[in-house]
Amino acid sequence: MTDPLLVERGDGVATVTLNRPDSMNSLSVELKDALVAAVHELADDHSVRAVVLTGAGRAFCVGQDLREHKAMLDSGDPQPLGTVVQHYNPITSGLAAMPKPVVAAVNGVAAGAGAGFAFACDFRIASKSASFLLAFAGVGLSLDSGTSWTLPRLIGSARATALSLLSEPVTAEAALEMGLVNAVVEPDRLLPAAHELALRLAAGPTVAYAAIKESIGFAASSTLSDALAKEAEMQQRTGATADHRAAVGAFVAKQKPTFTGR
Repeated sequence: MTDPLLVERGDGVATVTLNRPDSMNSLSVELKDALVAAVHELADDHSVRAVVLTGAGRAFCVGQDLREHKAMLDSGDPQPLGTVVQHYNPITSGLAAMPKPVVAAVNGVAAGAGAGFAFACDFRIASKSASFLLAFAGVGLSLDSGTSWTLPRLIGSARATALSLLSEPVTAEAALEMGLVNAVVEPDRLLPAAHELALRLAAGPTVAYAAIKESIGFAASSTLSDALAKEAEMQQRTGATADHRAAVGAFVAKQKPTFTGR
């Protein structure tokens, strides 16, 4: 048996690989269960300071395993209709709220929930062979995996609506043009580029990164007054860290700061 999810750690970076290449990393119950567990585990692992999410083989993730899904529907099993709450919601919220930066290395097609997971990450680096597809309408479903929230914030409501209703694929270059990804690289440069970015982030002020992510997420649905109050709260939190004191001292001494995540 091959593990459906691989997690490798090194130099403060955890690389999470969806590992069902023969099915283009479609999301079986086993893979979803493993991903829910991994997201929670990595959030609590203080030795991990940045995360890379990618897929094995030629796809990033094509979303729900529809063969398994159909078999469960045909059997009368109620679980297929509960997977959004049981799996997709905690995976998406776990990636978005991860108290450390998350980089999606999109190596091929990212469709459905696979696209939603990529959108929930902080950075998206795409291979030139990558593409994105919101195929929900094509199988008579509404959106899941946070795409109704993340996609309009990334590319605007009009484009998000068009991509969702028309279910037309978006190439890597088009995704870059519309701001859906941060960079497009040659296929053989994808993982090195993603790890270079993750290593750079892992060496940074991870407590501050977590506070910045929390502030931005909070402000997305708050008033200016509430956002200002949240910023003050996060400044108090980060201002009390050893990283802040060390960085101020290094700045005054005209030295490069070293961050420890404390």
